[in-house]
Amino acid sequence: MRNEGTVSKQKRTAALATAAALAGSAVLMAAPAASAEVVDVNYACKTPIGDKSAVSPIDIKGVKSGSGYKVTMSWQKGVSSSPVELGKGAMNPSATIKLGGADSGTLAVTGPANQEAIPANTPIKINDLTGTYTPKKTGKVTFTAGVLTIKALGTTTTCTPTNSPGPSLTLDVTAAGGGGGGSGAQGGSGSGSELPQTGPEDSAIALGTLGGTVLLAGAAGALWLTRRNQV
Repeated sequence: MRNEGTVSKQKRTAALATAAALAGSAVLMAAPAASAEVVDVNYACKTPIGDKSAVSPIDIKGVKSGSGYKVTMSWQKGVSSSPVELGKGAMNPSATIKLGGADSGTLAVTGPANQEAIPANTPIKINDLTGTYTPKKTGKVTFTAGVLTIKALGTTTTCTPTNSPGPSLTLDVTAAGGGGGGSGAQGGSGSGSELPQTGPEDSAIALGTLGGTVLLAGAAGALWLTRRNQV
């Protein structure tokens, strides 16, 4: 009987340990620190030779770097073309990423010029663009493809998403200092028993006031003694 009881106790312990491990795994899976998804973006481009459009899958990644994140935006397909060949270093891309969720505004990302010549009338492959994002708010922040700008041979092409793409990246971030505010450290009215003191001049004034108080107390005492002697 004792052996059967020991075996049953061991089984119950093992079952509890397994359940705890599964629960812990479920918690970790339910609260990911980041999630990424390749999103198809339909770009409408205003070019020097007219309007063009193209669809490119966009991938955005964020890697922790110091107090912020290094954000990289990647194009998996070309989004525009040139009627003439673009020589090495002739094309300079840049873009914006829209921030959402706990934060707002845009993040600018830039990258190098083309390392190889781009033949005429072929899709222009955009190099990876990067930027640094420093959280201003604490919470989940989304990153969505914004406007792409291509400068080449003295011309500018702008490509704007038209299909309201969803976020390519979501990060769970913490603002510097925990995102807290307040100006308690800056002072304020304080309590009645506290006097502001900012330097030697204030100290001199305070000591002078104290000296005047002692002098008045001394004069009052002398007057009281004089009147007492008179009586």
